[in-house]
Amino acid sequence: MANLDLETMSQEYYDVLKELGNIGAGNATTALAQMLQCKVDMSVPQVRLLEFQDVASLMGGEEQLMAGIYLGVDGDITGSIMFLLEKESARHLVSKLMGMTLEGEEFSEMEMSALQEVGNIITGSYLNSLSSLTGLCIYPTIPSLAVDMAGAILSVPAIEFGTLGDKILLIQTQFFDEIQLDGYFILIPDLESYGKILSSLGIM
Repeated sequence: MANLDLETMSQEYYDVLKELGNIGAGNATTALAQMLQCKVDMSVPQVRLLEFQDVASLMGGEEQLMAGIYLGVDGDITGSIMFLLEKESARHLVSKLMGMTLEGEEFSEMEMSALQEVGNIITGSYLNSLSSLTGLCIYPTIPSLAVDMAGAILSVPAIEFGTLGDKILLIQTQFFDEIQLDGYFILIPDLESYGKILSSLGIM
């Protein structure tokens, strides 16, 4: 187990993660459509193995304004998950959800609450997918929400990534309603949890 890392991960496990990305994004799309009461489509999720330092540049650079939902994972596996969305996409989602045009550049307390609810539903969709695929019990902790530059938001889980080496798995999904929304989903299980996920899928 000690030598398990993302660099040596089997293609089979990588395919499972892609499938998780597909199912999770599909569930998130359905949930978003129900929340927003309109049609929402998605592109096929891209699953990438990235150097941690390259994550922000994929999102448009460290200074790109993003909304990030970050929460811990407990139960049969432990770790944390993060969902990031460009700030303008987040504003679009919140304005649709609240049925009103947002005033000003900053989110009000009520708008932040609505955004957190969107994040809860999207991260919940991915966790439920992982739970269904593996048969493991997975519980999310209370989420925290930040609206800041990508570099600042990503510095929060950076310490955890360090325990898994410098590469991370990122699932990128584009959602479409009237406009295109780029969502980035990062799952960070601890090393022991990777082993449990692999075992439950019959790969180890």
